[in-house]
Amino acid sequence: MKTTETKARAGEGVSDAPAGDVKSALEGFLSEFKGFQDDMTSKLQQQEERLTMLDRKSYTPGRPVLSNAVDHDAPHRKAFASYLRSGDDDGLRGLHLEGKALNTQVNAEGGFLVDPETSDRIRGVLKATSSLRSIANVVSVEATSFDVLVDHTDLGSGWATETGSVTETGTPQIDRISIPLHELAAMPKASQRLLDDSAFDVEGWLAERIADKFSRAEAQAFISGDGVDKPMGFLNHTAVDNGVWAWGNLGYVPTGANGDFSATNASDSIIDLVYALNAEYRANATFVMNSKTAGAVRKMKDADGRFLWSDGLAAGEPARLMGYPVLVAEDMPDIASDAYAIAFGDFHSGYTVAERPNMRVLRDPFSAKPHVLFYASKRVGGDVSDFGAIKLLKFAIS
Repeated sequence: MKTTETKARAGEGVSDAPAGDVKSALEGFLSEFKGFQDDMTSKLQQQEERLTMLDRKSYTPGRPVLSNAVDHDAPHRKAFASYLRSGDDDGLRGLHLEGKALNTQVNAEGGFLVDPETSDRIRGVLKATSSLRSIANVVSVEATSFDVLVDHTDLGSGWATETGSVTETGTPQIDRISIPLHELAAMPKASQRLLDDSAFDVEGWLAERIADKFSRAEAQAFISGDGVDKPMGFLNHTAVDNGVWAWGNLGYVPTGANGDFSATNASDSIIDLVYALNAEYRANATFVMNSKTAGAVRKMKDADGRFLWSDGLAAGEPARLMGYPVLVAEDMPDIASDAYAIAFGDFHSGYTVAERPNMRVLRDPFSAKPHVLFYASKRVGGDVSDFGAIKLLKFAIS
């Protein structure tokens, strides 16, 4: 009995020992695995935090990308603004762009070229003003003058047969019209205290003042300039009766009354003026007159009682006279005895404006203390390039 119980108990002890070891080993493994899992989770969290911090550091100094295009004018604009405000020209003298020296300089006494953005703003204002420039042919040149070649040759023509002869072309008859360029200048001034104010848009202010001065000077010269150190205005050329017109002169049509429209059928002279111009020019023709003359013309009616004048239907669209656009240019003469108060023609063919594309500015802080003067200049010229493309209305009996 004892032997049997002892054996049984001994057998139970033997079987319990391995089970306890397995349980203990499993518990140890699970504990180690949990520690390993916790450690890995902690490392992953740390790694994620580090990546987040790196992303923030790399993103913070950046700015939203507004354009993928490179603004090559930005260095010039920044250097030019610094020159205007403080006279610091180091940036302009040492400016390089795309590996090449940027042409921002002229001679020591001539100042520096205006930055492209300011220059474009000035040109935009000049084109938008009521000046002949808006309807003339405008060309950019690098030389000191611009030559227009006009061929008057009448080419031989006719009906030809296979064996018949063809009329030969005559000797070329070419006129050369040379348009010299002249210096147009403006000199706005500002106080140094105003220039030191960072909120003051010095480039915009300068562009506005230059454009205002240039536009008024150009508008007058293109119409009545004498060609001496300024463009030759089209009204400064000799005018002859359109019936005896010849190249080198402008043809005119008389109103039939001294210093006024004719008392009877006043609009007839306007009609005569339109049809004095050849058909090849009428398609692109424009009337040019000042406000006083426009006030008189817009009251005119045809034989059926309809007004000859009609206002533009859309914003910015010019008024029309007999279906042709009207440019109101205040530098045209008033209605007076023998005055050429109205012009009509294709001015894109008839008048050419030649200019250098660059403008320059010289900063002068000494001549008008405590103000700073800005001497702005450009080179521009103008003259009639086709004498057959422009006709005048003369307020005279003949």
